[in-house]
Amino acid sequence: MTPEDAITVTATRIAALLPAGTDPRTPLPGAEWTVGEAAAHLALAGKLMTDIAAGKVRPYGDGTPGGLAAANSASLAAFPERDPVVLGTVIADQARAFVAAGRSPQEPVLTPMGPMDLATLGSYLLTHLLGHGYDIAVALRRPHMVDRDVVPFTLPFIRLAMPRVVNGNAAGHQACYMVRTGRARFAVTFADGVPAVTDAPPRRPDCTIAIDPVAFLLLALGRWTAPGTMARAKVVVWGRKPWLGPRFPGLFTAP
Repeated sequence: MTPEDAITVTATRIAALLPAGTDPRTPLPGAEWTVGEAAAHLALAGKLMTDIAAGKVRPYGDGTPGGLAAANSASLAAFPERDPVVLGTVIADQARAFVAAGRSPQEPVLTPMGPMDLATLGSYLLTHLLGHGYDIAVALRRPHMVDRDVVPFTLPFIRLAMPRVVNGNAAGHQACYMVRTGRARFAVTFADGVPAVTDAPPRRPDCTIAIDPVAFLLLALGRWTAPGTMARAKVVVWGRKPWLGPRFPGLFTAP
């Protein structure tokens, strides 16, 4: 599977969750949105990211979780479509349009989460699809589309976003973490509360976290909690300071 395949396959799976007869008023568990609003948001975000991939300038929020939430609310209010079939078609069509943009993966672009290259924007789109697609699947009591085959393609965006979504819990934090998820390995090192994400740790890690890829993404996106993930036996921590492991997710606010 390629990154492009992961995007189109995920979007197609989301569209398949939205056949005729789906009630768009179905609430998302633990969220203020309904299925129809989440699908509308995915349709709008797909258009936004496809426009960015095509070289258009599309300001959207200020890059913070709060700013993005405000921009999301404003865009939904201006877009009344809630028909699940229509929205599912748009979600799948926009994913294919994004993949067909045809520009260099190294092309720099300005996104709602700040500057990145086009390849990382694709990772951002995939991460976004998986997060809200998971919500829709759970709300409709259908199998979700977050699996081990697609999660690795979210890591370029997740790694880039981590320093941008660190929260007040990290104030003054000093620690080096090694994260192992599937075949991927990367380090997150905090100095005075500021994290740096690197391929290899700059020093001996204080805590190593080994976590199932699906659990990693759902935890990173705030869909699972740290205690719940530990209870599912999807994560193991060790090192000089293993007690830092459960604290790690709380240092970030899900984008």
